[in-house]
Amino acid sequence: MRIASITNATPKQSTKTLIVIPTYNEAENVEPMCAELLALSLNADILFIDDNSPDGTGEILDRLSAKHSSVRVMHRPGKQGIGRAHIAGIRYAYEHAYGMLVTMDCDFTHQPSDVPRLFEALPGADLVVGSRYLRSESLREWNIVRRFLTKTAHFLTTALLKLPQDTTGAFRVYNLETIPSELFDLVRANGYAFFFESLFTIVNNSFVVSEVPIDLPSRTYGHSKMDLGEISKSVRFLFKLYVAARIRPQAYRLAVRRGPQDDRLVDPQNWNAYWDTKGNTSRRVYGFIAAIYRNTIIRPQLTRAIRREFKRGANLLHAGCGSGQADMTVTLENRVTAVDISTSALDLYVHFNPAASAVEHADVFHLPFPDGAFDGAYNLGVVEHFTHEEIHGMLLELRRVLKPGGKVVIFWPHYRASSVLVLGLVHRILHRIFGERAPQLHPDEISLTRGRNEAAAILANACFQMDSYTFDFRDLFVQAVVVGKVID
Repeated sequence: MRIASITNATPKQSTKTLIVIPTYNEAENVEPMCAELLALSLNADILFIDDNSPDGTGEILDRLSAKHSSVRVMHRPGKQGIGRAHIAGIRYAYEHAYGMLVTMDCDFTHQPSDVPRLFEALPGADLVVGSRYLRSESLREWNIVRRFLTKTAHFLTTALLKLPQDTTGAFRVYNLETIPSELFDLVRANGYAFFFESLFTIVNNSFVVSEVPIDLPSRTYGHSKMDLGEISKSVRFLFKLYVAARIRPQAYRLAVRRGPQDDRLVDPQNWNAYWDTKGNTSRRVYGFIAAIYRNTIIRPQLTRAIRREFKRGANLLHAGCGSGQADMTVTLENRVTAVDISTSALDLYVHFNPAASAVEHADVFHLPFPDGAFDGAYNLGVVEHFTHEEIHGMLLELRRVLKPGGKVVIFWPHYRASSVLVLGLVHRILHRIFGERAPQLHPDEISLTRGRNEAAAILANACFQMDSYTFDFRDLFVQAVVVGKVID
């Protein structure tokens, strides 16, 4: 018996795409499948993963690998499950620095000629799925039993996991440059449940999924390897996933998404120092008092504002999320994606908001999201630290990621706020005691709002219409709540 090994395993440096095809008893299929894929001239390597097929598939693949420099073979000692085969292929792709990964079956239910169509849908998406449900006649050649099983699986994953996509198909293109490898550590299924669990995990971490309609002919060669035992196991796993995702939603979410742009993020205001109070007594005291204020005053204010402006379950962006102590109700009632330039703040946010949809290290001036991705956006304790020109750039970026008619909710400290008076007095006392060594409790607030008219003008300059402006006793006269609506 052969242990896991790879033949012809060193990829070409120029190759960016890998096609992964698991095999078991596919002796009839591997040669024509390989020939059709090579004829597409995709500049892609092909990795067959064979589970010690007794029909000689492995030996045929070794001959193909010896003949074609772009063909690789991974031999596994026996059947370990289709899900584990896909994970093995995904790991191989990351380890060998491939940027794109195609996965497909070897029995020609997935047509090689459809691969370029999937690539055409990739710009702007993290995953493209070949879907059997976008055309009414996609399964016309399948027998009634296979159609019934497939459509039942689609109904269950849609109803329980709220996934409208084709969740049980293997025909996919992954953008490995945007999906971090750590995401697949969250996927546990060994068998066919891998397909809906992996898609659920990708969607649950706010990655973008596109679909391309495909037609599936009747199985050209061989027979289905999914028996009643595997079907029963997948259904049981689906219900376990449904329950687990509601009891511990954070189990299927990455703590913090830190993408390839991290090294280019610059934080001139040093927010990490603000959120990391270790060894700084004055900041620790200030942080303790601020935490009480956030939880007792700001949190109810924010919850009221979000409930007033958005329907429950809205897809929202918290731009400049900080510790997220004020978000703890909002993240339970809505799909919240939180971003901040401070990794210390993000670690706190994850701690306080395990129900958040996604938490990402990003710059509010260059948001890593497609146009029109969110129903609304909000921030608090952010805009006052930037110049009016920078606020304009921030609002334009927020407008870009909002849907038509989307709203932005800004908690904007007033120049006559009670907190401005109190903190001004505290800073003067500290300077009198410590002189030049006096600690600064927070970055400078250089753009406190001076009232409704100024806020409305700044919003209008970024193509937002003022929807409402409130400044009252409910937060002890600290922050004006400014709501702007995207002007179409």
